[in-house]
Amino acid sequence: MSFKKFVHFTIFLVMLPAGFFAQTSALSVEKIMQDPKWMGTFPSSIQWGAQGENIYFYYNPEKNAADSLYKINLSKKDRIVKVSRDEREEMMGRRGEFDADKSKKIYTDDQNLYIYTLRDKSRKLILDIPSRIEDPVFLNGSNIIGFESQDNAFLYNLTEGTLKQLTNINKGSEKSKTEDEISERDEWIQTENLELLEVVAERKKRAEDSKKYRESIQEKEKFEFFTKEKNVGNMTIAPSAAYVSFNLIDRERGKSTAVPNYVDVSGYTVDLPARSKVGDFEYTADLIIYNTEKDTAYTIDFSGLPGIKDLPDYTSEYPDKEWEEKAREVIPSTVKFSEDGKNAVVNVRSTDNKDRWIVALNLEDGSIKSLDRQRDEAWLAGPGIGYTFYGYETLDWLPDNKHIYFQSEESGFSHLYLLNTKTGKKTQLTKGDFEVFDPVLSNDKKHWYLSTSEVDAGERHFYRMPLMGGKMEKLTNMPGNNQVYLSPDETQMAISHSTANKPWELYLKKTGSSEKAEQLTQGQSDEFASYNWREPEYIQFKARDGAMVPARLYIPETRVKNDAAVVFVHGAGYLQNAHKWWSSYFHEYMFHNLLTDLGYTVIDIDYRGSAGYGRDWRTGIYRHMGGKDLSDQVDGVKYLIENQNIDPQKVGIYGGSYGGFITLMAMFNEPETFQAGAALRSVTDWAHYNHGYTANILNEPSQDPIAYRQSSPIYFAEGLQGDLLIAHGMLDVNVHFQDVVRLAQRLIELKKENWELAVYPVEDHGFEEPSSWTDEYRRILELFNKSLLGK
Repeated sequence: MSFKKFVHFTIFLVMLPAGFFAQTSALSVEKIMQDPKWMGTFPSSIQWGAQGENIYFYYNPEKNAADSLYKINLSKKDRIVKVSRDEREEMMGRRGEFDADKSKKIYTDDQNLYIYTLRDKSRKLILDIPSRIEDPVFLNGSNIIGFESQDNAFLYNLTEGTLKQLTNINKGSEKSKTEDEISERDEWIQTENLELLEVVAERKKRAEDSKKYRESIQEKEKFEFFTKEKNVGNMTIAPSAAYVSFNLIDRERGKSTAVPNYVDVSGYTVDLPARSKVGDFEYTADLIIYNTEKDTAYTIDFSGLPGIKDLPDYTSEYPDKEWEEKAREVIPSTVKFSEDGKNAVVNVRSTDNKDRWIVALNLEDGSIKSLDRQRDEAWLAGPGIGYTFYGYETLDWLPDNKHIYFQSEESGFSHLYLLNTKTGKKTQLTKGDFEVFDPVLSNDKKHWYLSTSEVDAGERHFYRMPLMGGKMEKLTNMPGNNQVYLSPDETQMAISHSTANKPWELYLKKTGSSEKAEQLTQGQSDEFASYNWREPEYIQFKARDGAMVPARLYIPETRVKNDAAVVFVHGAGYLQNAHKWWSSYFHEYMFHNLLTDLGYTVIDIDYRGSAGYGRDWRTGIYRHMGGKDLSDQVDGVKYLIENQNIDPQKVGIYGGSYGGFITLMAMFNEPETFQAGAALRSVTDWAHYNHGYTANILNEPSQDPIAYRQSSPIYFAEGLQGDLLIAHGMLDVNVHFQDVVRLAQRLIELKKENWELAVYPVEDHGFEEPSSWTDEYRRILELFNKSLLGK
């Protein structure tokens, strides 16, 4: 090459855009969206063996179609051994209940009742009856077992080997006819049948004689309780067996939406069972206390609870509507009996999920006393508090039979409380701007074990705390998330741990030790480990209302930076993703690494409504989804422009489910901020989503139409200016395909041209097939490259 040509070529190189040659990646859409087995195998469903000598977990080093059960023996911690079929059959059930001194465990397997004895590591079948045995528990020590079967409570005496039915609950209504009240025609048929068939006649006579004998030895006729076609749930037997509590549940699901399966194996179009829409769902539940000694039952009346007639604040926005003040319907949860069986409390929720009462029950007469009321004008939720129709709640008794413990967001964050049921005194055991998760009592009932986010909202650590409160002792020290499983004697902790760029692995640490936790598994494949996965930068930016918004930031190297940005919006609404552990959105995490390699700056925001930041953050979207949760995305873009030199004309946004909904709202309402968006499996009209989730946040469409109109993207479709990709699985029984079909028709009628719809015929809400993942994310990458970079 001549010097003149060399100089010309050098000048040409200098004039090329920054990163012209460097914008490549060892990753590709095809690679990161393949079967996740390529990443390796990671332990799940961790459980200690009854003796505390083995840790069991599901694992898949052989890359089989499904995970198998493996174990690590503490004497041979360098060996991971697959559990044989024979050993699995001899293992005690994964679910079950220990006796008071933890020497035995009862559990069900294949509908039968078994007992496992720790001393000799033996299991024994103790009861095999024709009906399914459910929820067995030890009562009054280790001799009596209570359980439920066919909606009735039973007692089994281990010493005597006797079985006793405590309740007499029957489906339907009390018979309106006796055997004598039959038609003349039926009587003739019966008489002729008995005359012709001698054996049948003899059996009928024996049955009548047997019934007469039973009646002759009974002091009184056995009380029968009829459910009147309602369902029995939440059955609990008091430790004394003097009482049995249960709910009578009436659930009307309303009209279901048909979800056609066009690719059914039969070759025909088959409608999949799917949910009804918000507002088209009725759920009521009565609480029944069955007094086994008096052989009678009564229904608890909650209509006198304090504030049960209170109207929600939003009703003031509808002055022309006449609102009736009446006792709201409530849903009682499972009754919690004290250890001596003399006292009981129950968690009660209003069906609009704005009130929760903890109620003391008078077991003799069914009267009630409200011990604690928590109200939220938005809706009640949070760790240990749950939702109206589903979700775990923390509530139970201390061994002193007078204190109960529960979680409440009264302070703004979910914390652990004690309440003296005799004096009414309430004590907050944990305090601060952090949340508490899964508190449990120690074996000796002198301490609490609990996880919290005290160190950082994006971390989880495990603690021990005195029973009546005090200093919390931090038992884990690895940054990230530490999910702890205590050994049966509580001396060892099996820890499932991960960081943002390292998937879950199993560790072992002595409880209370200052020693470093020992890693027991190393599941990453060589191929996965060969890439230097990024640890995102954790930031906070100021929103327009002054709130500090948490986010994860992926920053490209200067030499490849293209001044374009992508905003990722996590799904579920109430979910945390800007944290320091391995994300359930691992496909998206890998995609963000690919985008960063290619020069994009990526931000992943825990917007208003996300989990992990307390009550006010969670309820910031009340009555206006697409309000603060959307403005948080816009303010995040402003942060990128001011701090990362992002070109305001090169910003894209994408997300799935709730993230898809926000993407649509962004493209329709903030077109000057977002030039391109990919909305995946997105809600387009909240009036078409389910009741349990939507009614909490937006109330019901017929009661609060303002909330639905300002929250649903389909009403704002005329605002579309940038390039929009809509992607949806046709078998989606969560967010129905009908959602995007209606939006597509709206866009057609509006004569919008800069959008496309990608459909996935074999996919439900969560995609399964690597080919679908690959196609979807190939389209997303092409959208950003073309719309933001002009490629």
